[in-house]
Amino acid sequence: MANVPGDLKYTEDHEWARVQGKVVVVGVTDHAQTSLGDVVYVELPKVGAKVSKGDAVGTIESVKAVSELFSPVSGTVVKVNDELSESPEDINMEPYGDGWLLEIELSDPKQVDGLLDAAAYTELLKNA
Repeated sequence: MANVPGDLKYTEDHEWARVQGKVVVVGVTDHAQTSLGDVVYVELPKVGAKVSKGDAVGTIESVKAVSELFSPVSGTVVKVNDELSESPEDINMEPYGDGWLLEIELSDPKQVDGLLDAAAYTELLKNA
């Protein structure tokens, strides 16, 4: 069974969101990294980019496939994990730690309420 930390929010596209005030840290879930296989390359948006909830904001390339990364919220990209260009395998090894992808400053904090909690995401995985 995939690791689903209880303190995060989730999307149906298998991204996680860690809410820190007005900023949301975004990554892909343990389930997503397992499904992808070994990650070899990540393309992330530029700092300062405006993103909208549900928009494709980057790609994650693995030995199996290329998958789009979707923004769980709307806002402005304030930070990206530059370390991933040198060590994309961090996504596989620590999807909830060093494998984080980007930080978005929320334009509408209420959007966080629309994300799945750990119980709802676990239920989604059971039905996948």
